Amino acid sequence: MLVDSHCHLDKLNYDGLHTDVADVLAKAQARGVEYFLSVGVTLNSFPAMMEMIAPFDHVFASCGVHPLDIEAGFDYDQLRQYASDDKVVAIGETGLDYHYQPELAEQQQDIFRQHIRLAVELNKPLIIHTRMAREDTIRILREEGAERCGGVLHCFTESLEMAEAAIELGFYISISGIVTFNKAAELKDVVSRLPLERLLVETDSPYLAPVPYRGKENQPAYVKEVAEYIGLLKGVSADEVARVSSENFFRLFSQAKR
Repeated sequence: MLVDSHCHLDKLNYDGLHTDVADVLAKAQARGVEYFLSVGVTLNSFPAMMEMIAPFDHVFASCGVHPLDIEAGFDYDQLRQYASDDKVVAIGETGLDYHYQPELAEQQQDIFRQHIRLAVELNKPLIIHTRMAREDTIRILREEGAERCGGVLHCFTESLEMAEAAIELGFYISISGIVTFNKAAELKDVVSRLPLERLLVETDSPYLAPVPYRGKENQPAYVKEVAEYIGLLKGVSADEVARVSSENFFRLFSQAKR
C-alpha cells in the first residue's frame, strides 16, 4: 500500500488527460496507491476542492494559504472555519518562500505564525512549504511551539541540517519526484542519510513528475516511482518504503482514518 501524502487533485488536467477525479484515483489505485491527501493552497479554491473529493473516503484534505498565494487573500476566521471540517486532517500548505517573493517575507511570517497557532489549537499537523528560508522556518516553528502539533516539510529540497532540526521538533520529511532528477545530488544524499521512519512520499501533482515522466503532468499514480527510488537510495525494497511511509502517514495525520 502507498499513500500520496501531498497532491493537488483540483489542479490536474480534466480536459483531456483525465475524465474526472475518480479516473485519477482509479489509475493510482491500480498501482497500489490507496490513500491521498489533497492539499489546499487558497481559501477561495478550498470549497470547490472539498466538493470534488467529498465522495471519496480514502481522500483526505488539508486547508491553508500557500506563502506564494497570500495576496489572493487571507482571513483567519475563514481558515479556522474551513479547517475545522472533519475531512481536514492537516493545516497548510503554509510556510515561507523567499525565492519568488522576498519582499513579502514579513507578511509571510505573520500568516505562517497564524497557521501554526491554529494547528496547535485544532491538534492538526502542519504541511510546510519552505524555500530559501531555512533559518526563519525552523526559528518560527520553535518560537510558536509547533512540536505540539507536529507536521511535515513537504517536497523537501533543503539541507540535512534543516531536516534534522525539523525531526527534532517531531516533524517528518516528505520526498517528491525531485529525488529522481539527475541534478538532485544533494537531495539524494540527504535521503540516504535520513531514517525511513521519518519519511513520507508524495507527488505534489500536477507538478514535478518523477523520471521517467518528467516534463509531463504529474499524477498520484507516479508516487510509486518516488518510493522505488527511495528504496534504491536506502538499500531497501520498494515494498518496505511503501509500508513504512504509509505507517508514518497515519501516525502523523492521526485524524485520517483507514
